[in-house]
Amino acid sequence: METVETTFTLNYTEDQYRKAQEYVEDMKKHPNRVYWIGKKGKSDEELIISHIAHKILSGFYNNYDPSFAKRQIVDMKNMRTR
Repeated sequence: METVETTFTLNYTEDQYRKAQEYVEDMKKHPNRVYWIGKKGKSDEELIISHIAHKILSGFYNNYDPSFAKRQIVDMKNMRTR
């Protein structure tokens, strides 16, 4: 199986940031959830931004409206890895 490393530049709204911030705060109340696997040592800002990226990219994957991508995915670079 080949691997591709992809870098995205994403746009997000203040509302998306606020909702992600609330989500991270809620997750802090539940330290044993699967959410925390691989996230130890990350700052709140890293957790918030990664949550926004996950939501945008998950939505894009299931959204066939091309105007969605134009608004939120600003740039994408792909590189084949070994």
